[in-house]
Amino acid sequence: MKDSKPPFQAMALTSAIVSQLAGGPLAGVYLGKWIDGQFSTEPTFLIIGIFLGLGAGTYGTIHLVRTYTGDD
Repeated sequence: MKDSKPPFQAMALTSAIVSQLAGGPLAGVYLGKWIDGQFSTEPTFLIIGIFLGLGAGTYGTIHLVRTYTGDD
């Protein structure tokens, strides 16, 4: 039988993945809205922020899972 990891470690990994996938786009939205308010370019930086946040969240999640599984 394989040596399984403790269940709390799996819950910690799951919560880290969820926070990265949700936090990246949220930070991008807030930063994009703030920049749009400063320069009066209403949806431009909001859209850029969403995409950058999605990319950062996805990259962080892939890096986290690779580190966790030992595939680095």
